[in-house]
Amino acid sequence: MNCIQKEITLPPKRRGFHLVTREIVEHLKELSEYSAGIAHIFICHTSASLTINENVSPEVRVDFESHFNELVPEEAPYYEHTLEGSDDMPAHIKASILGSSVAVPVKDGRLNLGTWQGIYLCEHRNHGGPRKLIVTIIGERKMK
Repeated sequence: MNCIQKEITLPPKRRGFHLVTREIVEHLKELSEYSAGIAHIFICHTSASLTINENVSPEVRVDFESHFNELVPEEAPYYEHTLEGSDDMPAHIKASILGSSVAVPVKDGRLNLGTWQGIYLCEHRNHGGPRKLIVTIIGERKMK
């Protein structure tokens, strides 16, 4: 078994659900060295999240944002944590619902996602800033 761990910083993105699979892979040149394994991708923030879903239709990402805004509204009268803006507490709740990491199988030097799957960065703040990811790949390296 071999293991690598890398820190990746994604540039700031507007609020919403963003496909970042390609951005992540571009930072993982070592991925091509693995024949099999698992890539664990963790976001080091409490107001953004990661998930895997539809990678073709942009309407899916729009619908995700609309649904989560209905599910977790801003300015709910029962929020006590309000000092960082009306989008902050809802962002923490949304991030907890979706989660801070995804695990993706690695096969033949690539992420072994399904045909219509991609990794989303879910930006829940209006101005979230750059987002730091930690990627750990554990697996078997290709024979040379």
